[in-house]
This record gives sequence, C-alpha cells and structure tokens, in this order.
Amino acid sequence: MRPPARATWFCVDIECNGPVPGLYDMVSCAAVVVAENEAGALVLAERAMWELKPVAPRFDPRAAAIHGLDQARLAAEGLDRAAFCAAVTAWVKAHTRPGTEPCFVGHNAPFDWSFVAWTFAAEEQPNPFGYKALCTKALATGVLGLHWLDSGKETLAQRLKLPAEDLGQKHRADYDAEYQAELLVALLSYGAGSSTRN
Repeated sequence: MRPPARATWFCVDIECNGPVPGLYDMVSCAAVVVAENEAGALVLAERAMWELKPVAPRFDPRAAAIHGLDQARLAAEGLDRAAFCAAVTAWVKAHTRPGTEPCFVGHNAPFDWSFVAWTFAAEEQPNPFGYKALCTKALATGVLGLHWLDSGKETLAQRLKLPAEDLGQKHRADYDAEYQAELLVALLSYGAGSSTRN
C-alpha cells in the first residue's frame, strides 16, 4: 500500500518591475498545481494567473522590459493587493488536495516567494503557503548532483530530457509556472519510479 500524499505542490512564477518587493511591484503571478492522479502519478493540474496594479515607489524599466506588460493596462485592469491576496487564498484553498498541505514551489524560490510573502504581509493577511518554499534549483543540486551555479533551466531540461523552453513565451508568468511544474515532476520522479512520494 502506498503511503498517502502529504503535499499539494503549487508551482508559482511572478513577473515584477524590479529586484525586491515593496520598492518595486509584482505585476503578474501564476500558479500550476502538481498533484497525484488516481493512478498515483504526479501530473500538472489546475492553473491560474493574476495581474496586479503597479503602485510601488520605484520602477526599473529594464526589469519591466523583460516581461513586457503594459503598465497603463495593468493600472486600469490589474487587481489591487488586497483583492490579489483574497483571490490567491481562495484558489489555493480550493485546489489543495484533502489531507495535504499546500507547498509553494519556485525556480529560484527565494525570489518569487519574497514578492508573494511580502504582498500578504503588507495586507496583513496570512500567506496560504506558510513561511517556507521549495526551490527547484536547490532540489536539482541534490537530485542531479549539480553545482548551484549549474542549476539553470537549460541545464535541467537537458539532464531531465525535457523540451527546451519556448523563448517566445518565456517571462510570461503562466508559461513559466507551467514549465517549472514540468521540472518539478521530473525532479520528484527522477530515478525513483513508483516509489516517489510527494
């Protein structure tokens, strides 16, 4: 008998207008659920994306050029921070599998998690992911025996025999979250077969 799953993984990617939260805005956030299917295999499941109004005191045009989101459109159509927190909390609660805990996963999780965690703290709302996150870069250093400096997506895709990133979609939060979810499934399944537990 297989032991029960303990985690529902939420692979999260954010796009932002600068290097740190508070001083610069998170303007987009996407998440993809990774959970077991009925056969016990890890699969990509539900997906969501949110865009936020830019309100922070600083703006780095070089950072904004990476994601290319229109700041005027975000100001008109994006969620404010409180609405974002409410939406994410409800979505995470709805898609956390019974008997498991929601776990934030990022590729360089300290960066993405810091923006999400800061936003919940700024709104005095509990972070639905708690105070910790799993980093696929760190996971890969152990699973694949890589140096931290060699844990980029290109190297991981080669080692895990995954398709290369679509550079035409890279730096879109929804695409990046999905690609990172594929990396997570491959890493958690690497060399373990049916014994992999989440």
